[in-house]
Amino acid sequence: MSRKPAPVLEPGRETPVLGEYEVVVLGGGPAGIIAAAAAGRTGRSTLVIERYGFLGGAGTAAGVTNFCGLHANVHGVPKRVVHGLSSEFTERIDRLGGLNPPHMSLAGKITAQAYDTSAYKIAADEFLAASGVRMLFHAFGVGMSMRSERDIDTVLIESKSGRQAIRGRMFIDCSGDGDLSAWAGAPYELGDGAGNMLYPSTHFRINGVDPLKAGRAWELIPKLMEEAEKQGRRFPRKGALVRPQKNPIEWRANVTQIRNPDGTAVSGIDVEQLSYGEIEGRRQSWDVFEFIKGATPGFENSYIVDIAPQIGIRETRRIVGEYMVSENDILECASFSDSIGVNGWPVEAHVPGAVVLKFPKIPESRGFNQLPYRMIVPRKIDNLFVAGRCASMTHDGQSSARVSGSCFVMGQAAGTAADLALGSGVMPRALDVKMLQKTLQADGAYLGMETERAVLEAPRALVPA
Repeated sequence: MSRKPAPVLEPGRETPVLGEYEVVVLGGGPAGIIAAAAAGRTGRSTLVIERYGFLGGAGTAAGVTNFCGLHANVHGVPKRVVHGLSSEFTERIDRLGGLNPPHMSLAGKITAQAYDTSAYKIAADEFLAASGVRMLFHAFGVGMSMRSERDIDTVLIESKSGRQAIRGRMFIDCSGDGDLSAWAGAPYELGDGAGNMLYPSTHFRINGVDPLKAGRAWELIPKLMEEAEKQGRRFPRKGALVRPQKNPIEWRANVTQIRNPDGTAVSGIDVEQLSYGEIEGRRQSWDVFEFIKGATPGFENSYIVDIAPQIGIRETRRIVGEYMVSENDILECASFSDSIGVNGWPVEAHVPGAVVLKFPKIPESRGFNQLPYRMIVPRKIDNLFVAGRCASMTHDGQSSARVSGSCFVMGQAAGTAADLALGSGVMPRALDVKMLQKTLQADGAYLGMETERAVLEAPRALVPA
């Protein structure tokens, strides 16, 4: 039996401080983009730290290319329910010619909206620059230091410039994995309590499709796969999503499911599993593409134009906050007195070999739940917010509220609350929530309250922002 190698003892060192900011955002995905913009627009010195050379998180690096959760099925009618800064952001993508009209998705019960990845990246750069935010790319968060038992002092980063520190007064963890929160000692959960996490996927894009011959191939391809399985062909999972993008000769494929050899979901916080998962994801992508190309009219001359730079991780750490949004909250369209916005996406659980969907009652229900401020306030740390898929949700609740629409909502609330907490000299958990809600509404956010009914009745709720 081989023994575990002895650890390497590194000499002590002083880490240079790269900068000091009032608000520091770790992670430039949808939550981080909107959080940084919301803070920057208040005049607060704001920095967003991003490990890639572009913003977007899973929306760009993992090839998602769809906004999920911007819309809800409101009494049987699809309507946009996420507004505020996200509307301005999507308008920027649209002006670059990179936004498709909303399309029906997931059993024809909910609306998603496809976008062009390059337009997303450029719009995000422009959006944050216009908001007064400094962007630090190619910087990987690796640790932190505390100024007191409950206050974070710095985020430690590694880059081609070496190891450096970023000092802040208020921090927003939009890392997706809850990295900063976990390093600081905030409590968290991992998976369902029995070691099971939502399965990740590798997304890829197909070019060279004949759109006239392909027609509504997004309906045909799952049927062809189902028929092939009856003949013994095996695919990574059921529930293939293959749809045209802004240019109809290009289609996006979400058809893989990345599991370890023992059948468990590849972990997004384990470097060896991630390495295995990238290789397995590319293998699955090519295998499924060969079937699609050979079986689907219009795809005869198609080819894979891009495999996403990273596998799409759906779940790792979920930080425990003052409230954890649950599956019951999603399905019962829960209301909260401290609402910061709404989520209309159904429960979308990526389980072994399949995708399990659970919707609120349609058309009887309003089709969305409110998201409480308490879900972005971690326990035990006094100058930290958490926004995005690592916010305070149960395993089943996160299966819904992890999508981009909810991330936009949480990000705007976190960035706005960071400014208000600094201005009031209070900890996030002691913030005047009514003041936060009024500020969010003044900035165009929809909180799902009866007094805002006009937002849902307005024609603009039915079309791309």
